Amino acid sequence: MKKITEITLQGIPLEDVYAEMKDRNVAGSTAKLAQAHVVIAGCGGLGTNIALALTRIGVGHLTLIDFDTVELSNLNRQQFKFSQVGMPKVAAMKQNLQEVNPFVDVMAVQEKIMQDNVQRLFENADIICEAFDDPAAKAMLLETAQTIFPHKPLVMGSGMAGIHSANAIKTSKIAPNVYLAGDRVSLGSEGLMAPRVMICAGHEANVIVQLLLGVAEL
Repeated sequence: MKKITEITLQGIPLEDVYAEMKDRNVAGSTAKLAQAHVVIAGCGGLGTNIALALTRIGVGHLTLIDFDTVELSNLNRQQFKFSQVGMPKVAAMKQNLQEVNPFVDVMAVQEKIMQDNVQRLFENADIICEAFDDPAAKAMLLETAQTIFPHKPLVMGSGMAGIHSANAIKTSKIAPNVYLAGDRVSLGSEGLMAPRVMICAGHEANVIVQLLLGVAEL
């Protein structure tokens, strides 16, 4: 009888790969994170960095939504590569995330988020993550999501431009089930740089993880 070949990645048994990738996660977090579904609205400076952080720790299901393509101007702060310029952002980011963690299920949706598609796009999310660069789009998603999904957590970002102090970026609970990361002052017209954008993205990713793991004090 022919022996069944064990599945391996880079020559390492699949189960060992998974276990070792999660070896440094907080104890007791892996199973809960693997079951979670986070939908990220926007695949730019915030969205790509949030998605990368959640992928590395093993949030099991991610949906990326964006209508745009990768441009050269994105490369100073967004998690794309030069070779991906011209690709749909969601397709390029899905490719990058799967190279980082092949155990995460990533759905790429190339579509513009509008008031009339919010219910369809976010109904299966455990947490909605807002990562737009357009204030009007932020306001639309906040208002619509609060109306349709009043009990679903919404994590947002506002104020990460310029080269101001990183200590000004904070996370606040601004309404029931609504969390806002940023300095709430700086505007994109100042210019956007990777360090500050990544710090704000880290705040959003961190509160998402806290919510998924049921941390009482955020």
